[in-house]
Amino acid sequence: MSHDRYENPLLTRYASDAMAEVWSARTKHGLWRRLWLALAESQQELGLDIPDAALEQMRGSLDLSDDDFTLAAKFEKDLRHDVMAHVHAWGEVCPDARPIIHLGATSCFVTDNAELIQTRRALELLRTRLVRVIDALGRFAEAWADEPCLGFTHLQPAQPTTVGKRATLWCQDLCLDLEEVEHRLDRLKFRGVKGTTGTQATFLQLFGGDGSQVDKLDELVRAKMDFAESYAVTGQTYPRKVDAMVLATLSGVGQSCHKAGTDLRILQHRKELEEPQGDKQIGSSAMAYKRNPMRAERMCGLARFALSLAANGDDTAATQWLERTLDDSANRRLSLPQSFLAVDACLLIYANVAGGLLVYPKVIAANLASELPFMATEAVLMAGVEAGGDRQDLHERVRVHSRDAGKVVKEQGEANDLIARLQADDAFAGVDLSAALDPVKYIGRAPEQTRRFIADVVAPIRQRYPDTLTGDAGELKV
Repeated sequence: MSHDRYENPLLTRYASDAMAEVWSARTKHGLWRRLWLALAESQQELGLDIPDAALEQMRGSLDLSDDDFTLAAKFEKDLRHDVMAHVHAWGEVCPDARPIIHLGATSCFVTDNAELIQTRRALELLRTRLVRVIDALGRFAEAWADEPCLGFTHLQPAQPTTVGKRATLWCQDLCLDLEEVEHRLDRLKFRGVKGTTGTQATFLQLFGGDGSQVDKLDELVRAKMDFAESYAVTGQTYPRKVDAMVLATLSGVGQSCHKAGTDLRILQHRKELEEPQGDKQIGSSAMAYKRNPMRAERMCGLARFALSLAANGDDTAATQWLERTLDDSANRRLSLPQSFLAVDACLLIYANVAGGLLVYPKVIAANLASELPFMATEAVLMAGVEAGGDRQDLHERVRVHSRDAGKVVKEQGEANDLIARLQADDAFAGVDLSAALDPVKYIGRAPEQTRRFIADVVAPIRQRYPDTLTGDAGELKV
């Protein structure tokens, strides 16, 4: 780290070292060497004159040293071409392999295939992150499945739900995201050995016009890099549509994180829930009493950044000219890694928050009690009819009393006195108004829905990924 140059905060403050390593230069260029080795090995297996000594030298130098990077940088300064710079740099290390490194290939053989491998690894890491947050939210939802709380629509008080049921909504969004990540992993393919414009012409020349040998070469390299399938056809690059779909998936995770983070910020404002706080954590440099929802705020900010990057994939896929154009390169160096790093950071924060949420049942009960009289009016009305009252007359009385009680709350800042007004009205003398204020009467099937969701949705995910729940969850950097 240099204190005289800008450093990307995704790397220094937010994302995990594991995700940063996936997109590191050492990983990328190490994959290039492995791809070149797989190509050379496969060409030898199919009869091309590839010396054993060349392969042995290549196998012994797959991991780049710092000197290798220095040498490659020197070549690139002159050649102005990163792939050829690394071809020459590796040729210096593997002199017997120099003549056959990159034989028949175009730059996208290493760049695109390596990026597909990096994308696969990054998606696998995000899958792990998602499962851990889903598990944490499932445990939280189960613990608070029966706790009534005020529901909201339009951010206005609405029919009660439970603390646990609300958490299942956050959790379900992530379960849908997990399905998308799993789908992307299942459908991600290898570019393979396709040549300069995707026609495999140079490889056909290498094998004397024998197309079956070219097919075998493609299959051998694909298998060595552990992909089940290759894209059936390509131009020079793998379809940039793939990037657009991956970035859309990452945007989806960001949407879920932002939605939950916003909800948590609202609930912390209401003092009902609170994200975990460090013993020495400072909320404000001026207002020492403050306990700001800084983790949820950070999650929302990073999620918003991830959402903004999705458009890059759309634009790139839409503007690839014919077999390809190079204006995608600089953009993809930024948008792909940074989207993964941002979402990785979001899920690290989310796991930390979900695993340490603080709940304040007395505040939740008080907030619910302040609005419950209005929500109980329908039940009161029905009870009044059952006691012999006239439905239309009772409805008008409830309307007038509700209006007057609302004025007391809004204009005088006093407590809601609707029940006292109804108790003083002879028309409701036969109604047990105190029983009408039991919040459990108004939460419907929320507890049952919560437990069913955990059993039917969360439990199978836990069963699919048992090892994920026992490994290192990753730590927040700040």
